[in-house]
Amino acid sequence: MGKNKLAKFEEMKGFDNVYQTDFKEVLNKDFYLKGKWHKEVFKNNHPIVLELGCGKGEYTVGLAQRYPDKNFIGVDIKGARIYKGAKAALEKNLQNVRFIRTRIDFILSFFADNEVSEIWLTFPDPQPKKFKKRLSSSMFLNRYAKFLKKDAQIHLKTDNKLLYEYTKALAEVNNFKIITACADVYNNNTLPEEVINIQTFYEKQFLAEKKNIHYLNFVLHNILPYIEPEEFNDKFAKEIIS
Repeated sequence: MGKNKLAKFEEMKGFDNVYQTDFKEVLNKDFYLKGKWHKEVFKNNHPIVLELGCGKGEYTVGLAQRYPDKNFIGVDIKGARIYKGAKAALEKNLQNVRFIRTRIDFILSFFADNEVSEIWLTFPDPQPKKFKKRLSSSMFLNRYAKFLKKDAQIHLKTDNKLLYEYTKALAEVNNFKIITACADVYNNNTLPEEVINIQTFYEKQFLAEKKNIHYLNFVLHNILPYIEPEEFNDKFAKEIIS
């Protein structure tokens, strides 16, 4: 590990907007702030919005600047990525921003029933051969539903056509309300401003490669468990084999 990265990790230990957890702290255990984010961290009752797989936190910071009446938490396992977003939030004096360094597999250890109002998935790993590991899979959505408020929205922004079509098929088979399904973000002038004007580090790379950016926005319901779009998964598996 380079000296620069080590220096960032050391500096980040002093950031009051970052929570770093050890594997043993959250494996089958509740994080000490679970159910207490409003009261003990943000000290208000504003809606909590998560950016899962937040990378460098462009959406966490960008949305927080636009919506001071909401609280934003970016979650990622990569400390070097979180550092940039956390540093930017401190420099901008954004009191409505926090970051958690952990695996999203452990997300249920951090949030209690009805504690979160909205989720953004910004350019997550599409996991082309392992659909269960996709952050928009039924397995993860079933977890999110345990801490999301009624009618919570999920936003997916991705360059990956497979992930977009898979998540759309999953939303359809589960009868989720689809608010927006856009296969080409930059050829659509009806999208919310933040979908266009907040760009992640990876998105800028994809745009330089002339890739289409896809956006899907849907609302979960409370009829669990959610199921997989099996026909879609079977069809895609056959395409990979062939």
